[in-house]
Amino acid sequence: MSLLIQADPLSRMLQDSQNEVAISVANLSKRYFVGHESVRRDGHNTLRDTIVRHAKNFGRKASDMVRGRQIIQGDEVEEFWALKDVSFEVKRGDVVGIIGRNGAGKSTLLKILSRITEPTQGRIMINGRVASLLEVGTGFHPELTGRENIFLNGAILGMTKTEIRKKFSSIVEFAEIDKFLDTPVKRYSSGMYVRLAFAVAAHLDPEILIVDEVLAVGDTEFQRKCLGKMRTVASEGRTVLFVSHNLQAIERLCTRGILMQGGALLYDGPVSQACQHYMSSMTTWNSNSRLELHPRQGDAHARITKFEVLNVEGRPLSRIAAGEDILIRIHYFAQKTIRTPWFGFALITTAGVRILNTVSNDAGTEIESIEGQGIIDLHIRGLTLAIGHYLCNLAISNSRGTYHDYLTEVPLLDIIESSNLPRSRTYDQSSGIVFADCQWNVIRH
Repeated sequence: MSLLIQADPLSRMLQDSQNEVAISVANLSKRYFVGHESVRRDGHNTLRDTIVRHAKNFGRKASDMVRGRQIIQGDEVEEFWALKDVSFEVKRGDVVGIIGRNGAGKSTLLKILSRITEPTQGRIMINGRVASLLEVGTGFHPELTGRENIFLNGAILGMTKTEIRKKFSSIVEFAEIDKFLDTPVKRYSSGMYVRLAFAVAAHLDPEILIVDEVLAVGDTEFQRKCLGKMRTVASEGRTVLFVSHNLQAIERLCTRGILMQGGALLYDGPVSQACQHYMSSMTTWNSNSRLELHPRQGDAHARITKFEVLNVEGRPLSRIAAGEDILIRIHYFAQKTIRTPWFGFALITTAGVRILNTVSNDAGTEIESIEGQGIIDLHIRGLTLAIGHYLCNLAISNSRGTYHDYLTEVPLLDIIESSNLPRSRTYDQSSGIVFADCQWNVIRH
């Protein structure tokens, strides 16, 4: 005699709903402790200060060891929350791009989802087989050959030996390392490392694929190949989480975007709007005279202190319609007299394609010298660019090409649709970067 217990409709609906969710994150937080060496404000430490500081440091470490707590270097400990109260759900088949500035908490989130580190608070639920590619060479042994590391890394990711053998040829072909298959991976370049690592992870046939910014290590052709593989994975109904600073790749691959800032979730919605929020926040950040936080090169004899994007009427803007004029206003400070300086500006896409490059002496505008504070304007007429996000490079150099200040990939502005453009098609970067007034005439048919 058998007993059949049939679940009520409400229970079945709840179960089906849970099965649709691939990843559930609730109130997730991650705390780290950062150690600092204390010093006197006058910058001078006596022997007594040093002995007392080391004694306190030793006492705290001993106490932490006895109590089973993490041992932190330094005698002063600061609490740092890499993630704070993050909650979201990802359904099966979703392709989600996670974006944000460096230090926003993106990589920490992926490490928790990949079970590399544990959260301090909150919970996660993962429903499916996960393959992660977070750091170049993770799970590789430098003394082993590429062949041996395929089996080692595959086993770490959860593949059986039979499964690895079945997919071995495809992995090698995808990674393009057949000539170096029996060479120890310690002799591989970073590009070869990431090609092999991605090839193994992608051939795991995961239900959930998690990829961090490591694809930036590969060359352009391999990046295109990886994006194609992730697009194939997504088209098969699997779930993809993709972290990248390449907004063009994010928009082309993903349907949903999560914007993080300061360890918190700032926006979760359609990917195009997430990218717009990100670019707008970065443009505002730059126009508020905080360029000193942006990576820069040069001898610092002159510095770009601020730059503004203005319309023809002199009003600040973060977006313009395609085909309009803009004014780039660069504020600078020269610590000493600099003879015949050159100011440079380059307009680039989020994929790194340089569209425009100009220097101040191009049109015969030679500057004799600069000293102290000053402003220089660049007027760009008819910016006939496709709809999308754009960055810029800014520079001050001398006539010999030595940089005083050089900033790269600074968020500039968004180009939005113009009412003057024909409505027959869209003018985004996927169909070309520059548009022109084109007319077709039928001569014979």
